Amino acid sequence: MSDQISDGLEGLPLWRSFLAVHRFGSVSAAARVLGVAQPTVSAHLQTLERLEGETLFVRTARGMLPTARADLLAGRLGGPFDRLAEVLSGEATRPVEHRIRIGGAAEFTASVVMPALAPAIAGGLRVHVTTGLADDLLDDAGAGRLDLVISSVRPRGRSLPAVGLIDEEFALVASPGLQLDPADVAERGPDALTAHPLLAYAHDVPILRRYWRHTFGMRLDREPALIAPDLRALAAAAVAGAGVTVLPTYLIRSELADGRLRMLVVTDDPPINTLFLVRRPSAPAAASRIVEDALRQAVARLD
Repeated sequence: MSDQISDGLEGLPLWRSFLAVHRFGSVSAAARVLGVAQPTVSAHLQTLERLEGETLFVRTARGMLPTARADLLAGRLGGPFDRLAEVLSGEATRPVEHRIRIGGAAEFTASVVMPALAPAIAGGLRVHVTTGLADDLLDDAGAGRLDLVISSVRPRGRSLPAVGLIDEEFALVASPGLQLDPADVAERGPDALTAHPLLAYAHDVPILRRYWRHTFGMRLDREPALIAPDLRALAAAAVAGAGVTVLPTYLIRSELADGRLRMLVVTDDPPINTLFLVRRPSAPAAASRIVEDALRQAVARLD
């Protein structure tokens, strides 16, 4: 970091603008958050880039993309600035407002993340959620557009640190109205299911294929009768008696508990899929801690 800035407190407004642009992805958004004019933020960035002797952001149609140097500086500065804000907020009459941008699969976000964060949001946490496919969300995190991602894909390299959050367990389920006997499925395997439609997440049936291979030790060679790219839709169709599907157990806890869905294979070795908590190094530290703690508590209750 430039000694010209780090020797005194006069550089704090410059770095405050820098962190806001890094976290929110644009000069206009940073200016709104900071309550200053856009030219002020732009001038701060120009001063920092001149003093640092290199470009900190690449200006694109999609916003301000941080350079590797900007990510490094934001990683070093984010925590101290957040802690300073926490200290200063102790003298205020209202709690400090934390903001964070989170990405994840729509189903896990709706079923687990939102209930887990509800108390924090009511208490002042400000959250912007993006749902989508893991690869797209990781790209957004790498480009500085997301702070935390709950991902079914572990990111490559070391630029986005990832830790395991939860192992999703998958179950083969159907409505009791289909009158499928788990004992018959245990004895005959997939042959016991041939008279019933399959409900799938995608055309290439990745969840069903993995279940068939892991549990039955064979390749799935049937086409699905329903394709719906939302696991909640598959659960609703299964409850209504449309057919047989494979779903993560966290999503259908209540349906299994009250009997609307029946588990057709009971096993100590279900297929699992690890979800990772991926944190951008320069993500706001205080808000990240709030979210991570809430998610850890939530997934512990799923066990």
